[in-house]
Amino acid sequence: MSKVCEICGKAPRAGRNVSHSHHISSRVYRPNVQKVKIRENGKVRSANVCTKCLKAGKVERA
Repeated sequence: MSKVCEICGKAPRAGRNVSHSHHISSRVYRPNVQKVKIRENGKVRSANVCTKCLKAGKVERA
């Protein structure tokens, strides 16, 4: 199972690589998701959170 950010819901997305000679191949854009301990309602739990949410201060690290 792929990792999804539990805060914003960011998930892997499909796309294409296009070379200079215009050969096209499929690829996957994966978000930078880290498993961190967060504080939620006074309790500490582990969660998958993307680095943009961590940097923006959307979660409080334990």
